[in-house]
Amino acid sequence: MAEITRDVLIVGAGAAGLTAANDLRKAGLSVAVLEARDRVGGRLWTDVIEGAMLELGGQWVSPDQDALKDTIAELGLETYSRYREGDSVYVGPDGQVHRFTGEMFPVSAETEKVIAEITERLDAMVAEIDPDRPWEHPQAKEWDSVTWDAWLRAQTDDDEAVRNLAFATGSAMLTKPTHTFSLLQSLLMAASAGSYSNLVDADFILDKRVVGGLQQVPILLAERLGEDVLLGQPVRTLEWGADGVTATTDEITVRARFAILAHAPVLYDRISFVPPLPRRQHQLHQHLSMGFVIKVHAVYETPFWREQGLSGTAFSPYELSHEAYDNTNHGDERGTLVGFVSDQNADDLFALSAEERKERILESLSHYYGPEAKNPVVYYESDWGTEEWTRGAYAASFDMGGLHRYGADLRAAVGPIHFACSDMAGAGYQHVDGAIRMGHLAAANIVESTRDAGDTVEAV
Repeated sequence: MAEITRDVLIVGAGAAGLTAANDLRKAGLSVAVLEARDRVGGRLWTDVIEGAMLELGGQWVSPDQDALKDTIAELGLETYSRYREGDSVYVGPDGQVHRFTGEMFPVSAETEKVIAEITERLDAMVAEIDPDRPWEHPQAKEWDSVTWDAWLRAQTDDDEAVRNLAFATGSAMLTKPTHTFSLLQSLLMAASAGSYSNLVDADFILDKRVVGGLQQVPILLAERLGEDVLLGQPVRTLEWGADGVTATTDEITVRARFAILAHAPVLYDRISFVPPLPRRQHQLHQHLSMGFVIKVHAVYETPFWREQGLSGTAFSPYELSHEAYDNTNHGDERGTLVGFVSDQNADDLFALSAEERKERILESLSHYYGPEAKNPVVYYESDWGTEEWTRGAYAASFDMGGLHRYGADLRAAVGPIHFACSDMAGAGYQHVDGAIRMGHLAAANIVESTRDAGDTVEAV
């Protein structure tokens, strides 16, 4: 078995791990990145399916995502705006299709008033939350003890208002049923985007895309590291102590002074730690779980909805596909729609045959765009729940009461082992921006540790 010695071992070649590795190299430290998959990128994956370039994982860039924007610029990549000219579509509880412009759904005046009032209330609460330390809020325990659904239903008995307010953090972001996570977890999700209003504004959250796909970010970061990125190397055992770490894969042993686990926290149990991690981490990791969403790609000969004066933006808490967008690639004559089926709906669909699943999803999209939506030339479902090294989408979140109880421990180093991924970010939580921020942070903490030990390294 080959042996490698480095200053820092990084497990996971996603945006967090590769950002950390590049920062550490700049600081004069040697690195080795071990990646279980046969590709880099983690939850960023651009692939060609039946001749169509599809972004199977993360893809959007928001105006507040400075860490991601800086990386994109530094790598020399270009961005383009999501198509949004024309009317959006909303399907109400009666199944009626409504065209509208602006941010507010075309609901009754009474329901609109309720949504506006609760949104204002939520924005005020979110403004009090530090996304890096939500557990420090004086009401954190109280807010972590009530479900998102129960809190909303305590504000109003207007069911349509509740459903429209709930799905922004439920189906759309945390991708779990709204009775399974807390108000505090929902407030953190909003705080990570700057406000609840930002989170529900599709033109803000889903602003731009990278020409050629967002996976180019980790691909280009990995190219700079060359042979220090080793693919197809799942870590089986990680021995750790005061002298450093020793990681073992099926083919390689890596000895290092520090380790960064830069992958989803739901995968920590795939590694045998020697000695075991402390009890606090054992408890913490059992209170985190992935959400689940199917990302549906439907490619058509032309973006036919544009001819109808539609932007492609569509929402409904009553539809199987609760949201959908124009996802046409830069410079592409063909049109692409992307839709999302989340949480319980996603579970239920996978009890069906592939053909029936496709039929039901396209039927839902046709409610927004008309019968032409039922006949794509390319159809594909991103099913991250089957990915061995991911296990869900988009990210991990705490169960009821877990955030205020364990949140402070999520990023805390255990001896020479540090942690970094989007699932533990404050700003940019669940997004590539958060992964990059956490990569920078973990690298900076290790550089600081080497300074404290009297080592000579350059500044990151």
